[in-house]
Amino acid sequence: MAHDPLPDLERPEEPRPRVPLAVEDVFAALCMALLALITFANAVLRYATNQSIAWTEEISIAVMVIMTLAAAGAAVARERHIRIDYFIERGSATRRRWLSIISAAAVLAFFIALAILGTRIVWDEYRFEETSPGIGVPKWWYSIWLPLLSVAIALRAGGVLLRKWREAGREGARERGEESIR
Repeated sequence: MAHDPLPDLERPEEPRPRVPLAVEDVFAALCMALLALITFANAVLRYATNQSIAWTEEISIAVMVIMTLAAAGAAVARERHIRIDYFIERGSATRRRWLSIISAAAVLAFFIALAILGTRIVWDEYRFEETSPGIGVPKWWYSIWLPLLSVAIALRAGGVLLRKWREAGREGARERGEESIR
């Protein structure tokens, strides 16, 4: 059994984003269902007829990227993304809050950069009329999801950053004995 560094009384409460997480959860679940259906159909066809559906790998990879980004958005909103909890969970509440702010700012910066670079990729694929090797559809149909979902994740990270910043302001005011900042 793993050692929990924070007893239940000290564990910070679960963050509550304003936009419901059901959006990302449902989107990721739909992607998972579609991925399972495509893969299952390909496996059945391959074993029944000794032929495979050529486009399934192409679609599966695109759906897997979309599913991963949708789940990443939910993880960012819940503050359950990959980070070094050893440093965040130890120390005072103020230290945890400031490290959480730095973490949210880093996630925000990363996904803004990913959205910008992803947009450049989509534009190049559109401009040069690149097509996919399996089906022959425009490649930007697949890659447009990277910048769109990166912007959505950046918005979630921005919401976390704003919420943590306000909490830090309220705590600072409380420590100085001032009236709570709204």
